Amino acid sequence: MNSIDSGAAGFTVAIPARMGATRLPGKPLRMLAGEPLILHVVRRALDAGASEVVVATDDVRIAEALWQTQVRVCMTGTHHASGSDRLADCAEQLGWDDDRIVVNLQGDEPFAPPQGIRAVAQCLAESDASMATLAARIESTDALFDPNVVKLVRAANGDALYFSRAPIPWHRDAFVRDRLTLPTGDWLRHIGIYAYRAGFLRRFAAMPQGRLERIESLEQLRALEAGVRIAVAITPVAFPPGVDTEADLERAEARFALERSVRTA
Repeated sequence: MNSIDSGAAGFTVAIPARMGATRLPGKPLRMLAGEPLILHVVRRALDAGASEVVVATDDVRIAEALWQTQVRVCMTGTHHASGSDRLADCAEQLGWDDDRIVVNLQGDEPFAPPQGIRAVAQCLAESDASMATLAARIESTDALFDPNVVKLVRAANGDALYFSRAPIPWHRDAFVRDRLTLPTGDWLRHIGIYAYRAGFLRRFAAMPQGRLERIESLEQLRALEAGVRIAVAITPVAFPPGVDTEADLERAEARFALERSVRTA
């Protein structure tokens, strides 16, 4: 266990990006505040202080949009089913050693806070787990019962016990009485950013899909079902929503416009 503040050893941020998103086709190159979405994500990764930032893509148009940046583009196959599979392809192509810490930052997170990116890398560096991720407190009943908000529970040592789209842990008495009132408790929302050691990333991509993963449609359950430890840290800063739909893109545009007006006021 050590710190990511160890100079050149540092950590890598790898950003999987593909054009074939069903809800927002061509997502990485959709314009946001006058620039392709992927450029905003890349800047967040660079601001986190990573020693290397890599964009993993199967589309040359994404590579061309990044040619003037300080990032490396890794051209991957078109067959990958998930971002983790795409990053495992990168690990092989770029020859990352097994102990290299790799942060998987989704290519649709233009507001990902650099402190949060750094925190998930630090969480893994301070643990002997194979993976790490982040969580935030759930503050509303709507979020607790929303299946699109993934919940998790942790062991006393901070490792993940389970991830679910259902409200976990289930407050037996309070929810039976009044499901619309959030009782006192410690519910956690999963934030979809991961850190892996590169050696495990290669093994993870080779694992067969697990039964729990198929039931919940949550890739991280593949690791838990295989007995792999996932360390979980509470995020030090809020993670604003990513961009999955046209409506999300409109909200992101409005956010950038508000931030510009505040800066120039």
